[in-house]
Amino acid sequence: MTDTNRRTFLAGAALTAGAAVTLASNTRASAQAEADTAAAPTAPGAAAYPTPPYPTEMQPWPGLASKMNPRPDHGETSYKGSGRLAGKKALITGGDSGIGRAAAIAYAREGADVAINYLPAEEPDAKEVVALIEAEGRKAVAIPGDLRTEAFCRSLVAQAAGQLGGLDILVNNAALQQTRPSIADISSDLFDDTMKTNVYAPFWLTKAALERMGAGAVIVNTSSEQAGNPSPEIMHYAMTRAAVLNFTKGLAKELAPRGIRVNAVAPGPFWTPLQVSGGATQEKLRMFGGDSPMGRAGQPAEIAGLYVAAADPLLSYSTGQIFGSTGGNGQPA
Repeated sequence: MTDTNRRTFLAGAALTAGAAVTLASNTRASAQAEADTAAAPTAPGAAAYPTPPYPTEMQPWPGLASKMNPRPDHGETSYKGSGRLAGKKALITGGDSGIGRAAAIAYAREGADVAINYLPAEEPDAKEVVALIEAEGRKAVAIPGDLRTEAFCRSLVAQAAGQLGGLDILVNNAALQQTRPSIADISSDLFDDTMKTNVYAPFWLTKAALERMGAGAVIVNTSSEQAGNPSPEIMHYAMTRAAVLNFTKGLAKELAPRGIRVNAVAPGPFWTPLQVSGGATQEKLRMFGGDSPMGRAGQPAEIAGLYVAAADPLLSYSTGQIFGSTGGNGQPA
């Protein structure tokens, strides 16, 4: 090889090697960018959320998220799905606002068709949820009605299953919470309404759902940190959350041989209409969640992922489990 040819060959090799290094570098940068995007949090960091003191603007029961100040974050713009519930058909009670709304948004973005139940007075919030579900290309079914009668609970399940074309997931989330200063102030009517909404309804709904569910189905119940650490002014509510916890564990054992899982999610203090419509006093609302290690109330978007996990087919060995989200206050049981 002549000197001229040798110089030409070495220059060409150097250019080729340089191009290879550049390509590899660009490939790594592109992969890192994709990884950073995939790893982006579903909800903003804690610093982005409001902290006490909160406004104490109360609403008539059952309250609307759309009228709250500050308005809760249900993951409307932040939750990003990955197909974990693709093809599933879910019914969520109390799906118009609060934690139920966050679960509905997350389920739709994970690929599920979703039916929500709510009270007629909550129609404005429910319409927003329906629009969010449909924006994901999923089917949305809205069924208003009061859960305090067995007849309606059975009708609700039948309507949801009929319109969705089946039922794979039942989320028993709706609840009644009204604060009272002492046991003397808890009327029998309020006690009865609380029990029927929070305990009887999940029992009735579950019985009806199981008539339609097969192996692979999941029931997700909402409990609370109140189940293990009750606040005196809502002891009647706390009783129901403890009952739901026990119901979850016992039912999980019964249904395991059928391939049906039962899990519960236990929230701590969360910023939802439940609190501003009588679930907390104005004094407690002002500093709501301030005594948790995180020093603030949770936002519904921060718990949505646990409802997905509780129903995720990949977690097929998880039944009778309690998924907690209490801002550091620990598990209820």
